[in-house]
Amino acid sequence: MNSFERRNKIVELVHSQGSVLVLDLSNAFGTSEVTIRADLRLLEDKGLVTRFHGGAAKPGSNLAEADTQEVMLEDRYKLASDPKKRIAQAAANMIAEGMTVILDSGSTTLLIAEELVKKTNITVITNSLPAAFTLAENKDITLVVCGGTVRHKTHSMHGTVAEQSLHGISADLMFVGADGIDATNGITTFNEGYSISGVMASAAHNVIAVLDATKFNRRGFNQVLPMNKINCVITDSSISKQDVAALEKTGVELRTV
Repeated sequence: MNSFERRNKIVELVHSQGSVLVLDLSNAFGTSEVTIRADLRLLEDKGLVTRFHGGAAKPGSNLAEADTQEVMLEDRYKLASDPKKRIAQAAANMIAEGMTVILDSGSTTLLIAEELVKKTNITVITNSLPAAFTLAENKDITLVVCGGTVRHKTHSMHGTVAEQSLHGISADLMFVGADGIDATNGITTFNEGYSISGVMASAAHNVIAVLDATKFNRRGFNQVLPMNKINCVITDSSISKQDVAALEKTGVELRTV
């Protein structure tokens, strides 16, 4: 995909979702956040988007903030597409008191963390530094943060040390996002450092993939988890009938919100 095609796709995403985040776009297109910010500046100059700190929205949207105005992390993710928020709420509703939960890194799992911070008497294990920072506000949550090497692009912990820290862990649920999903290849990503997701999945009784409908039939370079390792997919109601039918053939539970 060349820069012209990438920018056209960004405009399509802004108009279909209302707003987009730099981190999500960087992951989706497999390019640096610096490149995405340059794209957004060019698109804003053309009047096609309005930038806010960490992303962009439709021109004239009251969600958009001036580029010089700092937006709090919680508010920044609320500016993301509404489907991700609904997916995060549905995921959080699956978690009962006394459960142990694993959260992989990503923007949707961070939104799940923001929902979980309201709960009590749960244990959350995560390699996401933003999620850990959010959950640390609640003293009634037992928070376990994976050690390891920081991957700066996603602000998450990876590598041998991170994976070893999960050995012997037994969790009720694991939530994982991805850049793409299809019935043949499972969930995939454009990123490196995805191997920890497989270790997390092995440590959980049930694995739930949390992806908005735009991720269907997109394939990243690397397979995160095959479909036979996924128990449930939570997505939004704009998923196509064809994608529903393909997913149903795999036997994976599908929840739409």
